[in-house]
Amino acid sequence: MNGQDYYIPAAALAVALAFKLPALRNNWRDPLLRSVCALLILAGSVFTFAAPPTIAAVNGWTGVTNFSAPLVYCLITMFSASCLVLIVNWRGGPPEQTRRTSRRWIVGYGVIVVVLIVLFLLGEAPVERLRDFDTYYANTPYIRYMIALYLTAHLVAAVVMVAMCLRWSLQVRGWLRTGLMIIVAGYVFNLSYDATKISAVVARWFGHDLDDLSTYAAPPLASIGALVSAVGFVLPLVCQRMADNWQTWNTYRRLGPLWAEVQPCTPTGTPCVKMSWWSPPELRVIQRESDIHDAFLHLGPYFDERHRDRAYELAVAGGADEDTARTVGEAAMVSAAVRAHSADPDGRTIGSREDLPPDTPTGPRDLLRVSQALRDSPVVAALRGAATLSGPGAS
Repeated sequence: MNGQDYYIPAAALAVALAFKLPALRNNWRDPLLRSVCALLILAGSVFTFAAPPTIAAVNGWTGVTNFSAPLVYCLITMFSASCLVLIVNWRGGPPEQTRRTSRRWIVGYGVIVVVLIVLFLLGEAPVERLRDFDTYYANTPYIRYMIALYLTAHLVAAVVMVAMCLRWSLQVRGWLRTGLMIIVAGYVFNLSYDATKISAVVARWFGHDLDDLSTYAAPPLASIGALVSAVGFVLPLVCQRMADNWQTWNTYRRLGPLWAEVQPCTPTGTPCVKMSWWSPPELRVIQRESDIHDAFLHLGPYFDERHRDRAYELAVAGGADEDTARTVGEAAMVSAAVRAHSADPDGRTIGSREDLPPDTPTGPRDLLRVSQALRDSPVVAALRGAATLSGPGAS
């Protein structure tokens, strides 16, 4: 692999991080968001500093031969810890237990990072190796332990990740399960990376030469594994966001019949907030619900329980269940109130009604059902048609 093969994944991870930074700035206390950003930073750093051109440059800048070796090993170790911390925070659970488990992984792998640095300082690596440091120094005192330690730490993290994701995938469904299985697939490549690296290093210990496994086979496996795992982490979050947006837009659309029904009852001159085309769907739903409730306030004096009771009885007679019949009754009452309001432009009914209006449907769930009844119920359509034929004053 040349430098470009490392820098392209690093650039892709940097772009993903750029999209996450605004959310982190607005909600930096969210442990899951912090874990995602830490993983993206460390993954991008591993690709950047593991590239042979960067290795040569860092060695030259520091003036220490093979300085990049412990640097890359430490970054890989910290990346392994970040994956474990992310999956712990993503899985959730009691906050104190989640924090305690995350802290243990961080402390444990932090100790490994310190030991890696100490082992490098104790050993000697005078010949610069850009691609085959692991196998070239596999038998060097202290350096050999540094190599074995970082490979073991990476292997343990990969095995734990696979076990955790497989166990969690048996408890969930949908996009989350798909993402977990993709993460497992990515870590299969990571395990293959560990297998090739360890095989080459152990072969050196016993006087054999399998250096090509470490030099040429392992890096592509690590690259593919990191990218596949990143897709597994991102896919459920993106798809869940898309599903939430779709559900919100569906709610907005389903409120349409009720909103259109009561719109004529909104007083002239009532302030209306104009929605730009890029306004979030959640804001649009809130505005539509607010418009409906504002209209209900003006329709209050025109609500008549007789219309509700009549529609309820017709719906029950037609075989509707209790909840459906009640919703049909409320929809018919709203429709009749709109007609009564339209027939009373001077507002005389407001001064003549002494009784309190009946309870009106409140809350998004009731509004959706009433809106659907206005659109689909044959009882509401029949009562509306009968009222139209009998004249404006029939309500």
